[in-house]
Amino acid sequence: MGFLKTYSSMFWLLAGIICGSIAGLIFGERVTVIKPVGDIFLNLLFTAIIPLVFFAISSAIASIDAGRKLGRILGVMSLVFLSTILISGFLTIVAVWIFPVHQSVTLSHDVNLEQPGNWGEQLVRLLTVNEFYELLSRKNMLPFIIFSGLVGFAAMRTGEAGAAFRRFLQSGNEVMKDILTLIMKLGPVGLGAYFAYQVGTVGPQLFGTYAHSLGIYYGFGTFYFIVGFSAYAFIAGGFGGVKTFWKYNIVPTLTAVGTGSSIATIPANLEAVGKMGVPAEIGNVVVPLGATLHKDGSSISSIIKMAVVFAMFGKGFDSTSVIVMALGVTVIASIVEGGIPNGGYIGELLVMSIYGFPVEALPPLMIIGTLVDPLATILNATGDNVAAMLTTRFLRGRAPAAA
Repeated sequence: MGFLKTYSSMFWLLAGIICGSIAGLIFGERVTVIKPVGDIFLNLLFTAIIPLVFFAISSAIASIDAGRKLGRILGVMSLVFLSTILISGFLTIVAVWIFPVHQSVTLSHDVNLEQPGNWGEQLVRLLTVNEFYELLSRKNMLPFIIFSGLVGFAAMRTGEAGAAFRRFLQSGNEVMKDILTLIMKLGPVGLGAYFAYQVGTVGPQLFGTYAHSLGIYYGFGTFYFIVGFSAYAFIAGGFGGVKTFWKYNIVPTLTAVGTGSSIATIPANLEAVGKMGVPAEIGNVVVPLGATLHKDGSSISSIIKMAVVFAMFGKGFDSTSVIVMALGVTVIASIVEGGIPNGGYIGELLVMSIYGFPVEALPPLMIIGTLVDPLATILNATGDNVAAMLTTRFLRGRAPAAA
């Protein structure tokens, strides 16, 4: 019963999608009459996402202890987080090249992903805007994320003078998370209506594209969980590190499955890393921050979602510029998603914003994100444990001493 309660929202979404699929198959293009229901749901998401991103990012950064004693730990930890996210993202790209997403479903060929101007102009447009109000558009998500990070950093640096503002950011974050939770209660109906429209207009071959992408995710995700994490544990402590990691990682893995949350897995992770030999001063920093900032599972899903949407819109996912941008988006999305219910949808909106995909791209992104959630949670949560081992290795110059 606890498992059903934890994943009840996912099951309701799946129920809505299944009902929508059946309606699309039965009524065909006549089902377009309910498309406005899906549009209303998506517009509510688009409206809420900007303030949610601002409060989530700025409050997370503002709450970091700026003490000098943490500087070295935070520096090494950040490098470990960034490295594993990029490794998981790049290996997923390789997996997508080996098992490409079939382009049997093409929603549109009219999406132009090329940005005009030279490289410098593209970089300026990607990272900044020249008017404050332009930050409030979902089409400028990356500049807005950068601005939110600067606000959080400034709030952290102001010390006591900024205490009231930090409390405002934290309070605003809680309110916006609840707003998103309320909106997502409409998800089964909204996504069901949109999926009915897509199945009714595109046809049942849509299912093959989703099945193929899920097969890639669960196949590669399982490989990364077993082989990738074992490799990281070996770097941290040799064969003894591998044995120790898997010995004490069982409880956090089961906790992640049962709770469906990286945040809720923090207590189990803290106990586990202590038994793995990670000092308390390192584990107490890496594990809580990792639950928010370190998401290998989200990195893998971000790449697969991008590959699927590129295929659905008849675009190639193989050029150097696209791959470099995809890795950058993966890093940002993995960081932004942390600690937010249904936070993966923020990463999906970021994909749409940077690549210029239309609103029709969001339902496929959301559906895939929903279906991969159990394994993604395991990778996100337990990846913090092996990251703590790596951080200990690089800080101390020796393997963690297991209990």
